[in-house]
Amino acid sequence: ANLNIALPVLLLRMDPRDGDGVVGTVLTMRPLNTATVQGDVEVGKAPPVSTAAVKLDPTKEKPGVLAHAHPLDPLRPEELAAAVQAVRLAFGKDHPASSSICFIECALEEPHPKDIPMVCLEGEQRPPKPPPLTRHARIVTYDRDTNMTSEWLVALTLRQAGKATRTKGFEGRIVSQELLKDVQPALDAWEYEEAERVVKQNPEFQAAMARRGVTDMSLVMADPWCVGYFKEDDGPARRLCRALCFVRTPGGPRAGDEPDADLCDNGFSRPVEGLIVRVDLQKMEVLSVIDKELIPIPEPDPLRNYVNRHGRVVEDSSAHIRPMLPLQITQPQGPSFRVEGYHVTWDKWSFRVGFTPKEGLILHTVSLFDPDKNRTRPVARRLSVAEMVVPYADPNDPHYLKNAFDSGEDGLGKNAHSLELHCDCLGVIHYFDAYLTDYRGGLVKIPNAICMHEEDYGLLWKHKDWRTGHTASKRSRRLVVSFLCTIANYEYGFFWYFYRDGTIQQETKLTGILSTGILPTGKPARYGTLLDGKNLYAPYHQHIFVARVHMAVDSDGLSGNHVVEVNVKTESRGPHNPHHNTFTADETVLRSELMARRPGNFDTQRHWHVRSDVVKNRSNGPTGWRLLPGHNTPLYARPEAMYLRRAGFLKNHLWVTPFNPFEKFPGGDYPNQNPREGDGLPFWTQQDRSLEDQGVVLWYCYGLTHLPRMEDWPVMPCEYIGFRLQPHNFFDRSPCVGPVDSDVTAPACDMPPPAVIVEELKPKSKL
Repeated sequence: ANLNIALPVLLLRMDPRDGDGVVGTVLTMRPLNTATVQGDVEVGKAPPVSTAAVKLDPTKEKPGVLAHAHPLDPLRPEELAAAVQAVRLAFGKDHPASSSICFIECALEEPHPKDIPMVCLEGEQRPPKPPPLTRHARIVTYDRDTNMTSEWLVALTLRQAGKATRTKGFEGRIVSQELLKDVQPALDAWEYEEAERVVKQNPEFQAAMARRGVTDMSLVMADPWCVGYFKEDDGPARRLCRALCFVRTPGGPRAGDEPDADLCDNGFSRPVEGLIVRVDLQKMEVLSVIDKELIPIPEPDPLRNYVNRHGRVVEDSSAHIRPMLPLQITQPQGPSFRVEGYHVTWDKWSFRVGFTPKEGLILHTVSLFDPDKNRTRPVARRLSVAEMVVPYADPNDPHYLKNAFDSGEDGLGKNAHSLELHCDCLGVIHYFDAYLTDYRGGLVKIPNAICMHEEDYGLLWKHKDWRTGHTASKRSRRLVVSFLCTIANYEYGFFWYFYRDGTIQQETKLTGILSTGILPTGKPARYGTLLDGKNLYAPYHQHIFVARVHMAVDSDGLSGNHVVEVNVKTESRGPHNPHHNTFTADETVLRSELMARRPGNFDTQRHWHVRSDVVKNRSNGPTGWRLLPGHNTPLYARPEAMYLRRAGFLKNHLWVTPFNPFEKFPGGDYPNQNPREGDGLPFWTQQDRSLEDQGVVLWYCYGLTHLPRMEDWPVMPCEYIGFRLQPHNFFDRSPCVGPVDSDVTAPACDMPPPAVIVEELKPKSKL
């Protein structure tokens, strides 16, 4: 029957916190709305309202591309616009200028892994293509009128051209809406800009700055930081931020040759302390300005700047330093990788590139082609950096309040850079653009958000037969996929490397400018490093990242894997160890979630294997991959630290969970101003679910304890941290040798001249 009635929108989510397993209520009685957006949408503009058509340019459209996008591809601009328009119609607010609805996040709702095959069928070399699936957008909105957050699921379909409409267009249909209580979504760049504006216009703030000798508000930097959760007033009943303030120096560098170019003087050399400023972001007004103590602002540090007066990077020009000469990387025949849309193949590797506002770069369906088995073998379903936390060690105000959740409170992808050749990337580059929505639902294009290129990586392997002098070697090369982002004063680069020996490496690069403070005159720098010999100092802090690693070792990522912990141990004295030289690799199967809450241990070289329950290698052992820790750090805060209410996942280096599509972020979906203790991993793993014969997700915490150096000022050279994923008894032999019965040979080396035996010179006799 055709029923033209208003249907209630109901979202039911299974949640073990309720005895009946269901959380959800009827949230609205509005009809399910449908919005249509046709064709290309102008980036930087709000989406068209109603059903205004924007035609697709047939010269730009590849046949079949729009109708047959891969289910894991990031949302296109037209899909984003259709999803936003559907939500606008659901609110009944068509005109963006009059709408109170703010779009915090709009991203692909990824299909369930069961719908994306990774395992080859019997006798096939490649896994089957996924069936056509309806794509969905997940949208998070914030209503400034009501201070309420909503989640929307929007189905996106491509309407084909017909008699009534001669152009193709995307159609968005609301599938569900969930009104979320007691949460605040991530902050947005528009809110940062507006918060700084209202702070600098506030008379109380201006008076407080005047008492510190600053009257020119154009020199003031008011950096909005999330308040975290330290007391009840920080809760989500209001949308809050606090402003950390700094002062630029007039006459400093400008971003160009024009006299009115933006001042780019390093204001972090002159922090403002003793002044507490809180902003209500819903009403966009200053809540309070508390001038606790009149602490003099430091004098400008003569070594504060990292660019010249024109805002340009310079090299040392001393006559005693040889300048850096041009380094050119060329590939006359082009790169070795192949890109089809978001699908990448390189050497034996195959994967798909994704991108979200929160995580940034994502790698999907990572597989390797095994020439000995003559088929593609799955390795991982999904790889990403899901969260990062930056807690500070200084107990004084405002530094103890600094504990940024840079993914959950800001968004790594939303703050991604447009990468530049010869600056961020070098070589023959393939770029992927990213498309996002802004605060008002307009479209934002980040050109060159993801960079991909090849790098020579020295020696892969070598051997020389000392009897015959025969030498064989092969060069190493790696494929690099990366993006960079800026969160306040810091820059982070997230690099994924693929190697020819089967290794996947995650490397995180940390750079940017130190968050500074004022050290009272005559006091020792107990919790930080003095930078200028006077009172400018940088507090100690940590950067801790959480990688979400959904493995699929010879499996579909939904079953057939288990996790083993390996510890290297010295054997005890006894007849079994007559020469006192033995050590073993002890293995423990992590059978359940509570067993898999594991700290790192460098004394035992602790690492973890993900092994197949089904596939065997030629030694009749399980095939597997191992997670090898790199540089890492323990957490130094005491367990009672207030920020650990939201960041309890930092208490272990490894957590393992069975795959659950709702468990995406280690601190839960909404860590901003979150008053609940133990959201995310600490709560999920209390269920102590089985990890045997499962699709397993490894949550690996890795980080850096930053004890700043003077060499980190005024801009910090890159620090490098990360981890590796390596095949362990996955192949029957080294994957980087090649079939020795083949005549397809590697490039020959330029052989050195043969060694010459030189007769030993004897000293002449004095006689």
